[in-house]
Amino acid sequence: MSAFESDPPVVSWETRELPDAWPDALSLRRVRSLLRVALRVLRGPHSQVTLPDSLPGADRIPRYALQEFHNLPNGNYSKHVTHGYGRGFDIVMLGVMESRRQALADELAHCGSVLDLGCGAGHTAGALFERGVGDVWGLDPSPYLLQHAARSYPGVQFVQGVAEGTGFPGERFDGVCACFLFHELPPRAIEQALAECHRILQPGGKLVITEPGREHWKTPVLPLIRRYGWRGLYFRSLASLVYEPFLAAFHRDGLASVLERQGFSEIRTENELPTTRWTAIRR
Repeated sequence: MSAFESDPPVVSWETRELPDAWPDALSLRRVRSLLRVALRVLRGPHSQVTLPDSLPGADRIPRYALQEFHNLPNGNYSKHVTHGYGRGFDIVMLGVMESRRQALADELAHCGSVLDLGCGAGHTAGALFERGVGDVWGLDPSPYLLQHAARSYPGVQFVQGVAEGTGFPGERFDGVCACFLFHELPPRAIEQALAECHRILQPGGKLVITEPGREHWKTPVLPLIRRYGWRGLYFRSLASLVYEPFLAAFHRDGLASVLERQGFSEIRTENELPTTRWTAIRR
């Protein structure tokens, strides 16, 4: 594992004391608290996230990130909710994400240094490290997610930040990846994040992005069922139920054209229900 002097400082997230957010103060053994959380998950309202006063880096978290994505109470900003989400996401996705992360890691296995943008609970960064990449970094704005990630994957360096401005020096990595990040960014942030990817990648470096696919989101129900059976209907229903404020814009604008505009070439797109993977080379 290597580091540059100009890399962002690494915090010992696994031992860092983090403040409780409002969901952490609820006792789910009490019917009233359980009902409050259940209603928030099932029907909203999807409110702006409330950050505890002493949360590290709170002033640097962009407003668009402070939403209750996926119907999560207080979004990605509480100990208990992020712990449950980190474990439950793969179950809700019917176990497909492990193979998607492995496919992403295979694309970058030749790299010496890789940054995982929007690393969440660290599973993709962990897959890269286990695949043999020696210098793996994960970046996320949520200290709560970073703490889970650092505790699960001690071989990875985790730092707080956003994809639009990572804080790493130019041409730092020969690989950059993101798994289920870009559909949660507004269009302007997508442009900025891809420009940042271009800046921190070495010439010839590879970018790999995995996101929710468009097919199950837009295909009419009957053709979707004929092609994919109950799984197609399941993922379509899931996409319509969870709160994703920027998903429509993400699918409308497309990623390939933005990649080309930001200086990437050899762009490949691979669709496999319920995900799409883009790979591109930094010119």
